[in-house]
Amino acid sequence: MDPFIVKAIQLLLSLSLLIVLHEFGHFIPAKLFKTRVEKFFLFFDVKFALFKKKIGDTVYGIGWLPLGGYVKISGMIDESMDKEQMAQPPQEWEFRSKPAWQRLIIMLGGVTVNLVLGFLLFMMILFVWGTNYVGPDEMPEGFAIVDEFKEFGFEDGDRVLQINGEDLQNSLDINRKLFMRDVNTVTVLHQNGAEETISIPENIGEQMFEEGIMQPFIPIQRPILDSIAPETAASLAGLQKGDSIISINDQEIGYWHEMTKNTRANKSTEMEIVFERDGEIKSVMATPDEDGILGVTPRRDFEVKTQEYGFAESITEGFKDGYWTLRDYVYQFKYVFTKKGATQVGGFGAIGGMFPDAWNWQAFWHTTALISIILAFMNILPIPALDGGHVMFLLYEIITGRKPNEKFMEYAQMVGFFILIALVLYANGNDIYRAIFDK
Repeated sequence: MDPFIVKAIQLLLSLSLLIVLHEFGHFIPAKLFKTRVEKFFLFFDVKFALFKKKIGDTVYGIGWLPLGGYVKISGMIDESMDKEQMAQPPQEWEFRSKPAWQRLIIMLGGVTVNLVLGFLLFMMILFVWGTNYVGPDEMPEGFAIVDEFKEFGFEDGDRVLQINGEDLQNSLDINRKLFMRDVNTVTVLHQNGAEETISIPENIGEQMFEEGIMQPFIPIQRPILDSIAPETAASLAGLQKGDSIISINDQEIGYWHEMTKNTRANKSTEMEIVFERDGEIKSVMATPDEDGILGVTPRRDFEVKTQEYGFAESITEGFKDGYWTLRDYVYQFKYVFTKKGATQVGGFGAIGGMFPDAWNWQAFWHTTALISIILAFMNILPIPALDGGHVMFLLYEIITGRKPNEKFMEYAQMVGFFILIALVLYANGNDIYRAIFDK
């Protein structure tokens, strides 16, 4: 099956699951507090619905516009902007008639479900599949180090032993931890057998982001292609899995890090790639993107081990995975407000790209757990029209003892809705722009 179709199916299945459970997070406490729910929809039913059925007081359905989902709760100022209902006297079954603490619980329900679901999925993944890792003993050749990091004292061939004095189980985590965590020291084993603890600058994550050095540590391995990302320079040039790179612009390539260094030096510049395929020497012309990326990954030359977990261990370790996933996402969110970060914001195309090309349940659930935690964080942002906007106004009411003016709430909801639409258009516009111009 075409990789695009596989990714699209996974994206649709994952988002459908997360949206339905998120809305149940609002639906269940609303019912517990005897608040009428008029609609429960997966996707938006603008003008018409693909399916709908009324059960009790609630119409359940599936809309045609796959941009989310919603529950319409009686007596609540939401994206439906039902002014006619709000103009009527409050009824006991309406959202606006309930105590502020009940309304707060109803609004926090969706975020809570997404957060808990993400943590539970991480626990399930560890219990069923364990976690893969590559220790320093599995990487006898060590890492190739980019020139910018050699200034700190790192050397080609280094094996990473510790971060901040604690053993690093998976050596391949070094780049992510340097970018997102507070790394003060890295202990390495040089190829001459000497151990050294190297101090790391305080703003190393920002430096990596601004200079586009997201992989300062590259495993030393042969330049044999393992996968080709669709619609990238490598894919368009006709490179295939199993191709062995020989040279780039007449410069011999012996290891993968030499190839990476060469493509970075030829950002947005056409170059000749000579490679071997099935015993034949061939060549193609390819142009890396503005970050020097071709869109290929190497075949692993090192052993990948699996750490298995018992039931109790999977709970504690899965909780840690969930915590650090949330913490890392919140930490890197600040880059969205930079000029470079704004251009990298993605929509459904970027989310779909997070899924693997071939169906893999472990990867599917891991990506779904990540998206669930991201949705929890994004939904709690204090923007009107998001759950966080409603929570913000409810907290104001609880603290001051006064409800915000309904007209003000209507205008705030309208402004928030247009902000969200603008963000959705911008993010998906970035996807379209990259698909057209990053070729």
